[in-house]
Amino acid sequence: MKSHRDLTVYKTSIDLVVDVYETSRSFPDAEKFGLTSQIRRAAVSIPSNIACPV
Repeated sequence: MKSHRDLTVYKTSIDLVVDVYETSRSFPDAEKFGLTSQIRRAAVSIPSNIACPV
């Protein structure tokens, strides 16, 4: 059986997280704990759910 790390969808979701973090760096400081945080957490949840399904 393959590990989740071998799945294309998992690798693509990690790339998405990196892209989201890079893009959100340019967001205004006023959004640091609002929209930026929410978008980053949503992006991180994708590979997390793939790696550890309930």
